[in-house]
Amino acid sequence: MKSGQTTPASNQTFTSVKEVEAQAKTRMEKVLGDFQHAMASIRTGRASVNIFDSLRVDYYGTPSPLSHVATLHVPEPSMVTIQPYDVSMIGTIEKAIRTSDLGLNPMNDGKLIRVPIPQLTGERRKEIVKRLHHMAEDHRVALRNVRRDANESFKKMLKDKVISEDEERRALEEMQKLTDGYIAKLDQAAKGKEKEILDIK
Repeated sequence: MKSGQTTPASNQTFTSVKEVEAQAKTRMEKVLGDFQHAMASIRTGRASVNIFDSLRVDYYGTPSPLSHVATLHVPEPSMVTIQPYDVSMIGTIEKAIRTSDLGLNPMNDGKLIRVPIPQLTGERRKEIVKRLHHMAEDHRVALRNVRRDANESFKKMLKDKVISEDEERRALEEMQKLTDGYIAKLDQAAKGKEKEILDIK
């Protein structure tokens, strides 16, 4: 799934407000999960195996996640070690890290790859926070799109006389509350990550 995108609601016909709300909640949960996953791969000043989440390594012609071809460890706060399951992959893994946009400088001793995680400069931290803000905004838009789809379903149900005007008004209010709740969760997660990025140990 592309950052901030959700599965579009198909033109399905709903028979109750509860059905629409249940589907909207599932889609919002997916947006939040996608945001948390995207955030995990953002580098902070501390070593974490999650920074390699988006890295793909050519494993006999198949781009594979690094965690599928090696064991990753954090032996100390500024170091990640990578132990390939197949030692012949060591050069391929090292090259994938070097050519990625992670800005890291791996070293291998023939058996193990050591990746020092340098402290981030103030400038780099600001850039990362800016990227985080863009990511958060994309996902906020995705949440609002879910709300829009749900509201359109309510309007259609009113038009088809499945629900009354009062029920539609209540449904729209509930949907707004649900959306606000998810946006608050997203903002809280982004704030926590921002603090982590700017926290200079």
